[in-house]
Amino acid sequence: MKLENPHLDHFPSLVAMFFDRAARGGEDPFLWRKADRAWQPLSWRQVANQVSALAHNLRELGLREGDRVVLVSENRPEFCIADLGIMAAGCVTVPTYTTNTERDHQHILDNSGARAVIVSTAKLARALMPAVMRSNASLVISMESLRVGQQGDVAVHDWDGLVTGGEAHVEEAKARGLAMTREDLACLIYTSGTGGAPRGVMQHHGAILHNGAGAAEILVNDFGIGENETFLSFLPLSHAYEHSGGQFLPIMVGAQIYYSEGLEKLVSNIEETGPTIMVVVPRLFEVIRARMIKSVEKQGKLANWMLNQALRVGEKDYERRMGVFDRPVDLILNRLFRPKIQQRFGGRMKALVSGGAPLNPEIGVFFHSIGLTLLQGYGQTEAGPVISCNRPAAGLKMDTVGPPLMNTEVRIADDGEICVRGELVMHGYWRNEAETQRVLVPDPAEPDKGPWLHTGDIGHIDPQGRIVITDRKKDLIVNDKGDNVSPQRVEGMLTLQPEILQAMVYGDKRPHLVAILVPDPEWAAEWAEAEGLPKEMDLLREHETFRAAVRAAIDRVNDQLSVIEKVRKFDFADEPFTIENEQMTPSMKIRRHVLKDVYADRIAALYRGS
Repeated sequence: MKLENPHLDHFPSLVAMFFDRAARGGEDPFLWRKADRAWQPLSWRQVANQVSALAHNLRELGLREGDRVVLVSENRPEFCIADLGIMAAGCVTVPTYTTNTERDHQHILDNSGARAVIVSTAKLARALMPAVMRSNASLVISMESLRVGQQGDVAVHDWDGLVTGGEAHVEEAKARGLAMTREDLACLIYTSGTGGAPRGVMQHHGAILHNGAGAAEILVNDFGIGENETFLSFLPLSHAYEHSGGQFLPIMVGAQIYYSEGLEKLVSNIEETGPTIMVVVPRLFEVIRARMIKSVEKQGKLANWMLNQALRVGEKDYERRMGVFDRPVDLILNRLFRPKIQQRFGGRMKALVSGGAPLNPEIGVFFHSIGLTLLQGYGQTEAGPVISCNRPAAGLKMDTVGPPLMNTEVRIADDGEICVRGELVMHGYWRNEAETQRVLVPDPAEPDKGPWLHTGDIGHIDPQGRIVITDRKKDLIVNDKGDNVSPQRVEGMLTLQPEILQAMVYGDKRPHLVAILVPDPEWAAEWAEAEGLPKEMDLLREHETFRAAVRAAIDRVNDQLSVIEKVRKFDFADEPFTIENEQMTPSMKIRRHVLKDVYADRIAALYRGS
């Protein structure tokens, strides 16, 4: 499908936008899934029919405008169909993480007051159904067979029966989409809770449309996005970043969406599908970089020489100081090295977009050096979620997050906090007026322009108009001398070392920083074998030589840090930080408050005698 209007800012709702795109796409492929070892598509027309059928049947089952519908599903075509079907019925989608516990589901069901639930599998239903039974929800729709001994007060319906026969209801769904306004509530997205209980962010149709139009403008003007664009959906669609950037942006530009089979098959999925755009989190780039370096190291002297030259020349190119003797080397790399790297990313990649957490500039320069365009975006769920993005036209600078999206105002408050205004700003937190008033502050001088969103991020705007973030306001470590330290910067540098997989640094009201570390298991196993020591991590952590090897990695980082940023002492975590043990969010950010509680005694011990 050819993108005709680069601004795409005229739709009254996400539903109206989808049906416009579906009419243009017709029988062209839209959503792809891997089944029976082959990628199988659904066309735009097929998806439109299923969306229309679901919207009609949700109304027949008694749902009305504004009713909330919880959606629990991994990334798959049915997620998109359910999301659009809920909205086309005039209802509000409440997407939730597949990793949620029963307690998490209970909080969201109770807080949102959801009347219905759509779930994908029996496995996910196990944690969900007990919470549903204790909630006000009276309707459950299951995409796959769900065995229920007796229904009681909750009616259970099969997905297939609700998404057929939609041809007769397309015009009805279209009309409802056109009757909506950009101010209408589209979804409640619960924040991933890095600092406590998740809060429901009220995203209206206009917020996501504003985000999509701003991102599309960058893709059109900087990358010439046009026909046959392909997105590979990998991050959880319940996260605002993927929901807007990996679902509604592709719809807006008429692109195809392939749904990844998961992290373990991501590399092969990229090679098979040849995506042109991918949105990912920094942690994935760190993993890919580490694996790529390790793979090249095993390929011999020539491959290692080419990688080293690519990094040397690439850094000079990034800093715009490439010399006359560097250009012949760059030409050789463009012929013999970079095409092989690009082929591992499908051979058609136009841009990799990083968001969800800060990107270490060293990672960005690495990918630039090997011939892949890596853009860092910035935002938060409360802003649709994208506020700004790096773009080549503005000059790529990896320690910035680029200029704001079009029609987005950004200012820096007196205390350095980044504030945002525009249609992208949420309408508030669901049933939480106190928090809403805290972060949404009207401007008495310009009341008609809407409130300023106080992001909680600290930063400034450089002379080229790019936003530079220094840290989260609430995550800043203030030591016992009153100095401010960014924990994320130090943690990012630590996890770039091959010895360290994960890190959490601490030092609030203390004389120096300490760290809780998770060693990299692959590096640890290789190191243990070379030293003739046991590979089991529980045993390995007790050896002073192993601790000294990790200490050496910390010292390398300390050499690049200021006095107040240096990590003086460390201890090992009992296990990796994971979503399952609630020490990481689903978007791969550490839950700092949880880790502080879990390792409180160990952190206190590190300060004894200081």
